[in-house]
Amino acid sequence: MKTSAFYLEVLRLWSLLLAIVSLLLGAVISASAQAPTLTLPQAIELTLAQSAVAKQAVTARETSYWQYRSFRADYKPQLALEGVLPDYSRSILAVTQPDGTTDFRAVRINTSYLATTATQAIGFTGGKITVGSTLQRFDNLEGKQRLYNSSPVALGFLQPIGAFNALSWNKRIEPLRYQESGRQYAQDRETIAQRVTELYFDVLLQQVNADVARQNRQASADMLRMGRERYKLGRLSENDLLLLELNLLGAEQAELQAGVESRQAAVQLTSYAGLTLDPAVPLVVPALLPALQVSADDALAQARRYRRETLLFQRRLLEADRGVAQAKGTTGFQASLSAGFGLASSADQLGRSYVNPNDQQQVRLGFSMPIVDWGKTRAAVKTAELSRQQVQQQVQQEQLTFEQTVRAQATQLGALNQQLALASRADSLAQRRYAISRATYQVGRISLTDLNIAQSEKDRAKRAYIAALRACWVAYYQLRTLTLYDFEHQQPLVVEG
Repeated sequence: MKTSAFYLEVLRLWSLLLAIVSLLLGAVISASAQAPTLTLPQAIELTLAQSAVAKQAVTARETSYWQYRSFRADYKPQLALEGVLPDYSRSILAVTQPDGTTDFRAVRINTSYLATTATQAIGFTGGKITVGSTLQRFDNLEGKQRLYNSSPVALGFLQPIGAFNALSWNKRIEPLRYQESGRQYAQDRETIAQRVTELYFDVLLQQVNADVARQNRQASADMLRMGRERYKLGRLSENDLLLLELNLLGAEQAELQAGVESRQAAVQLTSYAGLTLDPAVPLVVPALLPALQVSADDALAQARRYRRETLLFQRRLLEADRGVAQAKGTTGFQASLSAGFGLASSADQLGRSYVNPNDQQQVRLGFSMPIVDWGKTRAAVKTAELSRQQVQQQVQQEQLTFEQTVRAQATQLGALNQQLALASRADSLAQRRYAISRATYQVGRISLTDLNIAQSEKDRAKRAYIAALRACWVAYYQLRTLTLYDFEHQQPLVVEG
């Protein structure tokens, strides 16, 4: 008896173990059999990581960075090495003799030149300072003569007087341009997210249409099967039976058409986003937007602080001022002051050419001034001033338009959220009404026409809900794009630097 009880207990435990293993295997198989899905955040993240448009935005950002590096280099010392090695010449030249006569002689000479120069621009004045060292060698190959000329050190200074100072203006404009590129990069990413959202909902709407059509086809098939039974019993007219058959055909056609349009929309999404997913992958209906209360004043304040347009307007006004300064500085009276000091010596040996060098100085003031230009200088300056005035007017109008757009978008987001709540409620009511109408039709208390009306209202309410959800999410990303601010997490979308 004890042995039998023991075997029964072992058998019971073995059966329990088999049941547990079967459940686990079933769960694993069920999980692996589930079709992959795609959510809106995943689609945006993948697009920003691998799409061509996202890579173009990165390339534009890097281009701006290196342009800014080039601008910064203009204000740092520039060290250069130049030379001519060799400069050989063989010819017959007219040579003046000691008695004043001229004789043609064969000449074979070689000259070599080597110089190092360090140049430092002065951004405040627009001038530059140079420090250099030169060495020259002359070889007369016919007369077996060799000479060296060295300048161990030479200092130079060049300063335009009253001229256009490009360095000074670039120092005011180029940093703004570089900051713009950072904000433009953030704006490009938000624009990409907005476009992905639009394409995502385009696909989602078609998939919802296909799902609705599939449900309608199943319901129409069930209704037709029940209708044929009622027709055999004489409880349904032939007209209603034909209408049920037409409903089934229409549902099948709608399902096929929705499937085609869904795949076409999916191709556009995957092409833009650079995805390699199957176009038939089902999309997840996004959740409702976070409950955001964004006032127009708050949105405008963030837009002024982080949006590219703020810097763009400043830069355009500065460029207009630079145009006037350039017109004044490149016409009319022009002058420049240059000065130099150096040591130089020459000898027939390299070492001796650096012994006891002689000093040399040079000071030069040059100028040019038109006496009669028939109003050319005045016309150039006036043209630049009018261009500046036009830019000021354009910037003022564009700034006003931009601020109105930001305010309208912030206000629109709240209204769209209210419309979404109403569309969600209407969708729920339409679904319930259709379920009640279908059950009521089955007991013969309403007509088929009333049932078709309830079904149409159900389908229309579902599409309206998806459309309202799409409008809210697109408006949300539009507001982020216009302000470059994440109101959900209360942080800017711009990374300065």
